[in-house]
Amino acid sequence: MVTLTAFADEISADFDLQLDTLEQEGIKHIEFRGAWDKGVLQLDDEALDHIEQKMAERGFKISSIGSPIGKIKITDDFKAHLSDFERAIAVAKKFKAPFIRIFSFFIPEGEQPEAYRDEVMQRMQVLVTRAEEAGITLLHENEKHIYGDTAERCLELLETCHSSRFRCAFDPANFVQCGVKPFAEAFPLLSPYIDYLHIKDARFADQSVTPAGEGDGDVKAVLQAMKDKGYSGFQSLEPHLAQAGPYSGFTGPKLFKVAADALKKLLKDIGEDWQ
Repeated sequence: MVTLTAFADEISADFDLQLDTLEQEGIKHIEFRGAWDKGVLQLDDEALDHIEQKMAERGFKISSIGSPIGKIKITDDFKAHLSDFERAIAVAKKFKAPFIRIFSFFIPEGEQPEAYRDEVMQRMQVLVTRAEEAGITLLHENEKHIYGDTAERCLELLETCHSSRFRCAFDPANFVQCGVKPFAEAFPLLSPYIDYLHIKDARFADQSVTPAGEGDGDVKAVLQAMKDKGYSGFQSLEPHLAQAGPYSGFTGPKLFKVAADALKKLLKDIGEDWQ
């Protein structure tokens, strides 16, 4: 059995509406990226206490902190970014979240990622070492224009900074948008490191995002393969069906239901139970 979770801020900026919509879909976990038009790391302690109370009252839990850590240019100041990372760790501990989602730094446009390999690895190792100390597991998400956008460079990151506290959040749509075949090319390389799935699909032709199973992301094949290997972790809806920016996406309540229904259909097709 897998556990469904979601980037609830794609439903609405209003946290109550986020919970209402998730509850209607039978989803009781959140990949916490933001509320009230503020990113998770921008919310002050009072707001976090309010969110914690609302979640406790309604039986919700946090699956992962959907942080923007690593979504700066590799040429930007890293020391200043580390204070944001410490905030992410504090928020994860407050909500007893097992994971923090991170990225591997934007590469300057027109330049080769390999030119920045050493700096990327040094920064990532700092993050991994701190996560080990904190007892939190980092999930690297493959994303357009960062160092770890291709499967090969994702694997390089995971091998170079090898740790049980550094794992992969596998995002099929993001691979499609980078010209990578998710199941044929990325999954075989990254399968041993996948501890979390982002449920998002896309088309090669125009990079448009679709409900799961309607694009070229091989989502059904990925779900089947994960089931075959005994995966029982989180599957996180990140639909991006209305619009998406570099730091967040939007779907809205109606399209979120479309996305949730599409995932549930795929799970039913492969005989996978969910909670």
